[in-house]
This record gives sequence, structure tokens and C-alpha cells, in this order.
Amino acid sequence: MKNLIEASLTHTRTVLSIFILLLISGWVTYQTIPKEANPDVTIPFIYVSIIHDGISPEDAERLLVRPMEIELRSIEGVKEMSAVASEGHASVTLEFIAGMDPKEALADVRDKVSLAKAKLPSESEEPEVHEILMEDEQPTITLTLSGDAPERGLLTLARNLKDELESISSVLEVDVGGDREDMVEIEVDPLAMISYGLEPSDIIQLLSNNNRLVAAGTLDTGKGRFAVKIPSVFETIQDVMEQPVKVVGDRVVRFMDVAKIRRAYKDPTSIARINGRHAVSLEVKKRAGENIIDTVDQVKKVVNEAKKIWPDHIRVDYTGDMSKDVKMMLSDLQNNVLSAVLLVVIVIVAVLGARTAFLVGIAIPGSFLTGILVISVFGLTVNIVVLFALIMAVGMLVDGAIVVSEFADRAMSEGKPRKAAYKLAAERMAWPIIASTATTLAAFAPLIFWPGMMGEFMKYLPITLIATLSASLLMALVFVPTIGGLIGKSRPLSEQQKQDLELAESGDLTQIKGMLGRYIRVLDYATERPWWSLAAAIVFSILVFFAFAVSKLGVEFFPDVEPNGVNIKVRSYSDLSIFEKDVIMKDIESRILKVEGIKTLYARTGGKDQVGTFRMNLKDWDERPPAEDIISQVNEITASYAGVEIELRKDENGPGGGKALSIELSSRFVDVLNSEAKRVRQAIENDGAFRNVDDSASKPGIEWQLKLNRSDAARFGADASMLGANVQLITNGLKLGEYRPDDVDDEIDIRVRFPHDKRDLGRLETLRVKTIHGQVPISHFVERQAAPKVDTIRRVDSQRVVTVNADMKPGEQLAKALPRLQAQLEEQGLDPRVKIKVRGETEDQDESEAFLEQAFVVALFVMGIILVTQFNSFYQAFLILSAVLFSTVGVFLGLIVLQQPFGIVMSGIGVISLAGIVVNNNIVLIDTYNVLRNQGLAAKDAILRTGAQRLRPVLLTTVTTILGLMPMVLQVNIDLFNRHIDFGAPSTQWWVQLATAVAGGLTFATVLTLVLTPCLLMLRDRRR
Repeated sequence: MKNLIEASLTHTRTVLSIFILLLISGWVTYQTIPKEANPDVTIPFIYVSIIHDGISPEDAERLLVRPMEIELRSIEGVKEMSAVASEGHASVTLEFIAGMDPKEALADVRDKVSLAKAKLPSESEEPEVHEILMEDEQPTITLTLSGDAPERGLLTLARNLKDELESISSVLEVDVGGDREDMVEIEVDPLAMISYGLEPSDIIQLLSNNNRLVAAGTLDTGKGRFAVKIPSVFETIQDVMEQPVKVVGDRVVRFMDVAKIRRAYKDPTSIARINGRHAVSLEVKKRAGENIIDTVDQVKKVVNEAKKIWPDHIRVDYTGDMSKDVKMMLSDLQNNVLSAVLLVVIVIVAVLGARTAFLVGIAIPGSFLTGILVISVFGLTVNIVVLFALIMAVGMLVDGAIVVSEFADRAMSEGKPRKAAYKLAAERMAWPIIASTATTLAAFAPLIFWPGMMGEFMKYLPITLIATLSASLLMALVFVPTIGGLIGKSRPLSEQQKQDLELAESGDLTQIKGMLGRYIRVLDYATERPWWSLAAAIVFSILVFFAFAVSKLGVEFFPDVEPNGVNIKVRSYSDLSIFEKDVIMKDIESRILKVEGIKTLYARTGGKDQVGTFRMNLKDWDERPPAEDIISQVNEITASYAGVEIELRKDENGPGGGKALSIELSSRFVDVLNSEAKRVRQAIENDGAFRNVDDSASKPGIEWQLKLNRSDAARFGADASMLGANVQLITNGLKLGEYRPDDVDDEIDIRVRFPHDKRDLGRLETLRVKTIHGQVPISHFVERQAAPKVDTIRRVDSQRVVTVNADMKPGEQLAKALPRLQAQLEEQGLDPRVKIKVRGETEDQDESEAFLEQAFVVALFVMGIILVTQFNSFYQAFLILSAVLFSTVGVFLGLIVLQQPFGIVMSGIGVISLAGIVVNNNIVLIDTYNVLRNQGLAAKDAILRTGAQRLRPVLLTTVTTILGLMPMVLQVNIDLFNRHIDFGAPSTQWWVQLATAVAGGLTFATVLTLVLTPCLLMLRDRRR
């Protein structure tokens, strides 16, 4: 290390060139690196989808899901396999463990799906396999097109715009909400079919034979080679209309003679509106790793170009613009970084002077920008976690520079030349700084291996801190001494300051005046009574823990941050058509629009198990009431709405998502499973701590079953296939084939069905079919019955499940409510055939809590090894690590003062961070103590002189770290450029627990370090 320091001081031009290169490269990288709100969470989910038109949920489970599960369950690395069976569709979703290669997982799933295809019914469509990444789920921005225009006109504009947006390289995909599938609809009158003796099967066969590619080959005539073609694929609706369907004598009956044919849409499954206006939405999703701000700018540029040729009455609204949130968060956190830097520099200027403050200050941009370079090299992005890590690092990364500069300043005050002073400072303090940096890195390094979604989200924190703190080591030992050797100058000292400096080095310590003198007298008193000092620290610690326990502040998993929007789900237990649902949605919509603070209200009618959903985008947080107040108002004005359930949920912040409580019940006995789920739901509703309770069990409803009497049907020569084809003429229409028009990319269905006024329940009994005895009503061999409807069947790991979910009411904590609920369920005594598992936030909390405990222990062991290596003493290593244990007292003290709960994630990370931070001051003190002891001083004299010499750097490093975090602790955002101050911005709410933990713990630990550490050193000397 001495050789490196000496080489740096003798090759100043090279060192300065490298430093300037790092600054320029880092700045350019920061301007171009992708920026986003939340980190990309790359845990792969593989989704397998199987479509089988008309299949029931029970048959989908038996014929589609189970064969697929048998093959997929053997894949390695699967954390959970869930499946859903519904009418006409089945799906299986596989969640893989963190760290699994998404490409490998996708390949394994495709191999197993290929094996399972042979076991599926022949009528099923080809299974589709998709990879779902968590970052792909959230739209980057949503566009809504509205205006006084026909539905087809809006959809055409939306589809054309979708194609243009998907041509942007950073856009992954664009989903059109409110879109409807095209089809060719053939409306045939029932009487016409009877009179001409047409059967659906005959029509299907005719169209199939005449709407296909026919290979006719080539002909070699000796005078050339010619291709022979038989054009037979339908190209226009006219081709379909002219298709013959029957020959009666010499007359050819075509479709146009017996039916009306038109280009239409399939029956609507959803209806969209924005602020009460009919709308079509386009949800734009960016590719992973792309710059969200640049992507949205390109999207808006494309939209503005497209609008130039649109009608003037077409309006475009932007909702859910994540780039705006990113810009605001980046601005807030950048302001906090600047505020923290400014506070730190002010303190250093006050204590060490402007020139030394400049030397210490250059370590901040140098470390920051070098850290950004490292992040970019690893392919990571700048996000809210990275920016907070930079704020957290502000005070820590100057510690080494302060220690070196302060030592050099002291040496120059004694008359040494500046180059020699900085060389001596760097060489003398090199190993203490390396040891303190290594222990800090050892505390953060285990966090990189945090498993699960939370670990993928939070890994940016340790990576950023490790990169910047490693860079700060280079700054402290290479760049600061080199620049200091060129421009360094000791601060002018008063006669009293010079005298105190000389007394601290080798004079009479009792003659020192001011704060340092008072500290020496307190230290002298404490070291005379080391046992009493230790006892006082222990008793105070116990009192703090007791005070937190009785304060009822409690524990929470992740901070509750003010959201930007609210999602509203409307459910009903009635069997409603899409148009009946829309009447309900319009009524609720009109009520919600009267509430203040709403920017846009996007309504979407339809969906399984629900009437519809609303997306309520709120105004900026400083222009409206808190989201909870808005939710309360909406609840009040919709509470009187009978017959529906209305559930409001704030946007989830951070990783994960879903409701706080999720209880999963599984069993092979379906009736028992449903009844026990009702009991669990009732218990949750009766508890009083929960809201928005729902379950995944099938909702009450009826379906019409046409029971075929096979014996009677056989007498007429009828069968189930014939019956199904004829019934489809009354329902969704019988698919005859497909054709591809020029104005769409995909093939569209050709469907035949009765006119709208001939499609009703009564027609099911009077429907006539062609049999060996002529046209007869199906009532001769079919009985229509009403039966309970099963809408969806859910399975997890090959077991049927019902999940009961709930949110917490404001002010309630899951950690307190869950034990009470579990005790109540035990008293009720659930059926032993039903297995119960608590999931949701509790599952994530237990996983994170277990990891953080392990990471804390590992960090302590690694730091212990480093310290034993540095000092060659188990006692001194233990003494330094004792500060870690006492720092946790400061964590809880800070939470009590600010009335904050202990956050499993944020406060837990704070405790681990403290483990690496608080040992630094102890390292500096004990290193100086050992040097003085080796010079022959007695233990008491060495302790007092160590305190006199190291008080200033210890307080400086502590104060700079705490001041760097104070904007977050106080939730203050100071905009230095626009001269504006905000309190309680959402960007500060994220990190207040972590900042409070570090600031409170470091404050308490520093006081103990300056008093208790010398006492413990004194105890050991007395034992000798």
C-alpha cells in the first residue's frame, strides 16, 4: 500500500488525468444510463395457455389441466405451479426460483408441453407458452382514444397506432383495451334452413372444401414451364356470399339467398370509458432495461405525428405515465443528494476549513460517478433504490477522506510540508481505513444473496453501496492525498487551538479547554468506574427495548407510501349481461367523478367474476387530499349501492403486490373445501381488522344444461355433436371457417347464427334439427335444466384450492391481527381434510426476516475475521463488534422518537447497515490506542490521549453520515434550483424507516463508542 501511495504522489499528472477521466465518464454514463421508478424484478414466470372452445371448467380441469400438470411437475427449479380451469380455457403458471435462467426455464417448459400435447383432446388448440417477467406486467404508459366517432373508427385508429408504437425499438408490446375481434357474421333464418333442409354440418363441409389452398402443380408444355393455380381461398365477403350451399333441381342456392352476411364484431366482452366518454385504450409496455423516460418521449412523438391526420374531435389522454413518476422521484432524490452533500460540506468547512473541505468534497462526486460506471458495466439501471443508496453513502464515503485530511491537517499544523503531511497521513491511516471499509462492505455483501422477489428488488442497494464505498477507498488513499499534496494548506489556528493541539499530542490533557476538555474530563470519570458505565449502558438499553414494546408501534413488512392511483373492483353475484353490467358501471362512475382529487377515471366493464373495474388516477400528491381520504369519500358515496361489492385498493409500492393477508385452503373434497372457505372468510370479516375481503370460490349463479337422452336421440339418428352444432346457432354462432381480409393481420372467423330476435332461451326448446324422421324439435330427446354454475376452478401444486384474501384497515398491523385470527380458527376447528396455509405478506415477511437474521450473523462473523486480522486480538475484535449490538438500541430509540413501526425490510436493512458503519469509529479509536500503547504509554494515559486526538474525526464522520440522512429522516425535500421545500413527498416515505434506523443507531453507538469503548479497554487492563 505504501508503494501505491508513494507512486501516486510522484505521478500526480497521471493520477489527475485518471480522476478527470472518471468524472467525465461517470457523468456521461449517468446521463445515458436507463432510468426507471422501480428496479426490474426478473424472476421468471412461464404461462401455458390452452383454448378449447366450449369446454366446461370441470372438463377443462380433467382433460386439459391434469395431463399438463403431470408433465410439468417434474421440471427442476419450480417454486410453485398454479392452474386455472374456466369455460373454454385452461392455463398453468409456473413460478421459478430466483436466479433461474429464464431461457432455460422456457425451454424446459416447452419440452414438457410437447410431451403433454399427445394427452389433450384433438379439438383443443395448440398450447401456447409465454414467459412473463414482472417488469413486463406494468404498462409504462396508457393512451386512451375517445371522441364522437363510431366504434369501428376508434378501433381502426387504435390498431394503426398500435402498429406504429410497436415499431419503436424500446417498446415490448402494446395491448388494445376495449378492442373487439372481427368476424364475418352470417345471419340465417331458422325457417330458411328448415325449408331448404340445411344442416350446420353440411354447411361446414361445403365451406371447408371450398376455402382452402389447392396444390395444382406445374405444367411443362415443351415450350415453357407454367404454374397451374386453382384460386379458392376466400378473399372478400362477396366470395362467401356467392358460395353455393344447396342445389334444388336446376337452381343453385347461394348464401346470399338464405342469409344476411356482414362484417361485424364478436359479442362484446368489455366496454371502456375515460371520464365518462367511450374510449379505446392502448397499454404500452417497455422492454426490460430500456430507459423509461426516452421510451415515453418516443411514444408521445409518434402519437403527435399520428394526430396530424386524425379528425379534430378525437381526443388522446395519457394515464399511468410512469416516466412522470420517475422524473419526479429522480428530481426529489437528486435534490436530497445535493442537500446531503451541501450539509456535509458545510460541516467540514466549519471544522477543517474551505481548502480541506474541497479535498474531502471531491471524494463525493468521484465516488458517486465511479459507482455509476460500475452499475452500468453490470447492466443495471438507475432507480429509486440506487438513488437512495447514493444518499445513504454520502456521509459514509467521506469518512476515509476526512480521516486522511484531518491527520494531514494536524501534521501541517505541526510544521510538515503538505506533500509530506498527506503522504504520512495516507500511509499511517491506510490500514485502519481499509479495515473500516472492508467491515462496511462485509455488512452489505450478504444482502446481494437475498432470495425471492424482495431480494431482486433490494439487491441494487448493496451493489450500489459496495461500488461507491470501494471507490471512496481509492479517493481517500490515492486521489485526495495526491491533490492535497498539490493544494493542501492547514487552516489558520488560534493560539488556544494550537495549544489544545499540542496538549492532545504530548502535553497535559487536563489543561485542554472547550468541548474537548469537557469530553476528556467525562472520559476520565467514566474510565475510573468502568463497571458502572457498562451497567448504565445495559440498563438504558433494556429500558429502550421495553419502551418500544409497550409503545404499540408494532411491526410492518414494507413502508406504506402515498400512491398515485387507486384500483376499484366491482363485483356482483348475479348473472348479468355485458350491457346490464355497464348500466351499473355508469351509475357508479357518475358518483365517483364528483370526488375531488381525481385526475382521470378509466372504466372497464366486463371480466370474469366481476361487473368491471375502475382505474382512478389521482392528481399530484401535493395538489389533493391523502389517498385514504379519497378512498373514504368513494366508500361513503357508493355504500348505498345495493347488490354489488365495491372494493378499493391503493397502488402497491415496492416488490410483491396483492393483499396483505392470503389464506390458502386445499383439499380433494370440493364440497368441504368450499364450506370451510366460507367459515374462514366469515372469521376474517368478523375480526374487525380487515377490509376488502374476497375469496376465489365460484360465485353463486346458474347455467343451463341440455340433458341428452341418448336412447331417444338414437331413435332419431341424432347425437351430441349434432345437438352442439345446432345450439351454437342460438349462442355465439357456429364457426364455419376463417378468412384473411387485406385490412387485418390475423385470420377472422366466419360464423353462422340466427338473427338477434331469434336467439333466446325459449328457442332452445323449439329448435328443430334434421333427423331420419325429418325436422323435429330437440325437446323430443333433450331436457333443459338449470344447474349451479362453476365459473373457475383453481389449483396449486396439483391440488384444488380456494384462497381467502383481505387488506388491512388503516392503522391495523398484520403482525398483531394474524395471531388473533389463527387462534380463532383453531377454536372453530376446521375440517381435517382441508389443509390451510397462510400466504401473502406473511409468507414474504417470514422469508425476508429469516434471511436478514442469517445475513446479520454472517456479516458479524466476516467482520470479526477482518478485525482479528487487523488487530490480532479477539478481545479488541469483540469490543468493536459490541458497538453493533448497542447500535440496535439507537434504532428503536429513533423509531420511538419519530413514532415509526419497525419495518422488517427497511429497519432490518438499517440494522445490518449499522453493523458495517458503527465499527469504523471503534477501529480508529483502538488503532490509535494500540499505537500509543506501543510507544510505552500506560493504559489510562493512552485512552485519554486517544480520545483527545480522535474526537474530532470521530464526530466529523458521524455527523456527516447523519446529516446526509436527515432529509430522509425528516421527510424534507429541498429543491435548491427552484427554491422550493416539500414535506412528506412519496420519495422520502419509502426510506424514512431505513434512514431513521441508521441515524438513530449511529448517534447512540457513537456516544457509547466515545465513552464505553475506553471503559472496556480499561477493564481489560485492570484484569491484567
